[in-house]
Amino acid sequence: MKVLTFGEMMLRLKTPNNERILQAQSFEASYGGAEANVAISLAVLGNEVAYLSKFPRNLLGTAAENTLKKYGVDTSKLLKGEGRLGTYYFEKGASVRSTNVIYDRKGSVLEQAKADEFDWKTIFADVDYFYLSGITPAISKEMQKACLAACLYCKEQNIPIALDLNYRSKMWSTQEAQEVISIIMQYVTICMAHDEDFEATLGIKAFDGDSSRGINQKETFKSAMREVQQRFPNIKMVASVLRNIYSVEDSQWSGLLLKDDTFYETSIYDVHVMEGVAAGDAFGAGLLHGILHQYDNQKLIDFALSASVLKLTITGDLNLVSEAEIMAAMNTNAATRLSR
Repeated sequence: MKVLTFGEMMLRLKTPNNERILQAQSFEASYGGAEANVAISLAVLGNEVAYLSKFPRNLLGTAAENTLKKYGVDTSKLLKGEGRLGTYYFEKGASVRSTNVIYDRKGSVLEQAKADEFDWKTIFADVDYFYLSGITPAISKEMQKACLAACLYCKEQNIPIALDLNYRSKMWSTQEAQEVISIIMQYVTICMAHDEDFEATLGIKAFDGDSSRGINQKETFKSAMREVQQRFPNIKMVASVLRNIYSVEDSQWSGLLLKDDTFYETSIYDVHVMEGVAAGDAFGAGLLHGILHQYDNQKLIDFALSASVLKLTITGDLNLVSEAEIMAAMNTNAATRLSR
């Protein structure tokens, strides 16, 4: 079965050695973006996956596309045009100093794209699942139209949609997010949301904002997940990551799944974080991989959460781990063994 993900891949510029942007004399360059990260994770796990976006006709666009191709992602659906590739600057935090991201995506070739550039009949001709996040419609009004058109086509063709609500406060307001996401949710089959995503995009309270006690708020998360299904009965599955974050480096993670009117929970992982970025994308990819391979519900959430916490041990946007490594991490003592 083939998955299509749709979003913006960007040039990522990271300060070296935990420097602040104010100090930096150089940056480490790589490429990433939520939906591209999901596509690459799925491909690394052996799934057939394509990525849809619009890239500039220049060397940065070529480098971004080559990153996707390197890991086996189908790039034949990409649109090309004149313009720039979006950029984001990544400043890794330490101890009590939070990680900071600065977006420089205004005027990117995708932000300037028109909704009618996408021929959905052709794009979805060989697609069995569609993966989207709340970031893509936040890019522009035209991307909102494009996302809605894609979802409507999927509904007509019975193509299931997986949506990570993925709220980004630096991209749009909660009011605009709720107006758009509430429409998209009418077409969604699988919903993922973490921390403030529920309230920011749907107005459903799940999390009080205290990152040090997210796991302790499990019951309010459960209530929110049930409310999602009550409001949108088309949604068959809701999944979430719960976290107790004590510092940039140290936290606890667990996963929660609502399926068939039953909750499934993972063990709690104590994690020392190498880099706290794209773990939600790894979770989404792990969840969809399990669905594609017909995992039972408990194994499904265990696998997704294990994929997510493994990403925390890897620098960069990409979760370059195998199915076997994720399975091993599902045993919380796996990391104490030497693999040789």
